[in-house]
Amino acid sequence: AIPNIYKDHKIVETAAEAAALAINAGCDLFCNMFYANPRRKKRYWQWMKDAIEMGLLTEETIDKSVKRLFTARFKLGMFDPPEVVKYQQIPFEVNDCEEHRQLALKAARESIVLLKNESKILPLNKDIKSLAVIGPNADSRSVLLGNYNGQPSKYISFLQGIKMKVSSETEVYFAKGCEITDKSKEGFDEAIKIAKKSEVVIMVLGISAKYEGEEGQARESEAMGDRVHMNLPGVQEDLLKIIYETTKQIIVVLNSGSALSVNFAKENIPAIIQTWYPGEEGGTATADVIFGDYNPAGRLPITFYKFVEQLPDFKDYSMENRTYRYFKGEPLYSFGFGLSYTKFKYSNLEINPVEANTNKDIKVSVNIQNIGKYPGDEVAQLYISNKSVSCRVPIRELKGFKRIHLKVGETKSISFNLEPYNFSHVREDGKRVLEPGKFNVSIGGCQSGFSEDNLNIVSGNLQLSGNVIEFE
Repeated sequence: AIPNIYKDHKIVETAAEAAALAINAGCDLFCNMFYANPRRKKRYWQWMKDAIEMGLLTEETIDKSVKRLFTARFKLGMFDPPEVVKYQQIPFEVNDCEEHRQLALKAARESIVLLKNESKILPLNKDIKSLAVIGPNADSRSVLLGNYNGQPSKYISFLQGIKMKVSSETEVYFAKGCEITDKSKEGFDEAIKIAKKSEVVIMVLGISAKYEGEEGQARESEAMGDRVHMNLPGVQEDLLKIIYETTKQIIVVLNSGSALSVNFAKENIPAIIQTWYPGEEGGTATADVIFGDYNPAGRLPITFYKFVEQLPDFKDYSMENRTYRYFKGEPLYSFGFGLSYTKFKYSNLEINPVEANTNKDIKVSVNIQNIGKYPGDEVAQLYISNKSVSCRVPIRELKGFKRIHLKVGETKSISFNLEPYNFSHVREDGKRVLEPGKFNVSIGGCQSGFSEDNLNIVSGNLQLSGNVIEFE
């Protein structure tokens, strides 16, 4: 990161200046690597010496960084005998225990987002006679893990998870079909062959951390870890289309750490599941969702756009038409979107008080009822829209969310406390302020995007009066 300051971002001209900027700003630790120049190789500590000689850095500042670093190391027991350091006494059997594996499974389950479930194809019956699992990510370990990951002692791929879930009488066929980014279609014939003899096809598509990631780490990226488009790479969409010509009973499972423009799938495929990079138990968690042992309740933390042209130029930092807060177009899938196998009804929205002073807290409550056929979690989201100010403000902003579990027919009441800061915005002069005015408050599960739906969303208005409040 330090070389980026002068080599790439060109904020300063030399390594010494970059090191001084970082340390003076509070960066205590540089990765210990060499920087090559025509004459010699320098370690970062030599850059600091150059910075001191240039008058850009003092030894006193370095001493403060060293003190903070060694304080952390002392607290970790790195200079104590191993027998008195509690971290040293934890065996691998504890770290890699079943309890922790169950936590990994819980995290994976709760993060899965059901994007589409047309004709209620999901959940599948475990006693299905035949099933084809197709796709470059179906039996891959790498797509389970993102950047900066640990190495699990055991992985459950999507194919393994599916095989473990179905009846012993179920025929499960597998074909890779293609690689994630390759252009070859050599595997298409085998994929078509198994699709033809299966009742349902599960296609595991998307990308991996090799395709998106930090600078230089994504080895299959076309642009040093950045993505130049949001489509499925390689020939994956061609594979999806040719399998669709064979059978319409398809479930698409997607892997990615960012948005994918899967327009064909949304328009044609009955079911779509977004699993991200779900970790060591990702295959188990996904199979739990597919076969109904877990009712999905994940919500999109980002907007899925239809195509990259919906976004402004990459170098445009105005935020205009970016993210759910400013995007005015029609997304492929909205921020906060996510389906369930059951249905929830929102009612009795209460805003207390509906007229208040700008320095007072507001309490918002709502009732949520499970009116469907399955028990499940609901993730209720609270958004605020400022309806009064003339300067540019977000279309809406997420100000809170709560995840609750509801049995069939059960009703629960949830509440949120909104402080004055929650209603503030950044003025054109750069100051964050709360101005009196009218605000719209909405709470919903956003199962149908953010459209007004008397089952999935309730909203009301409140009026704030009083003085303008400025925040630091």
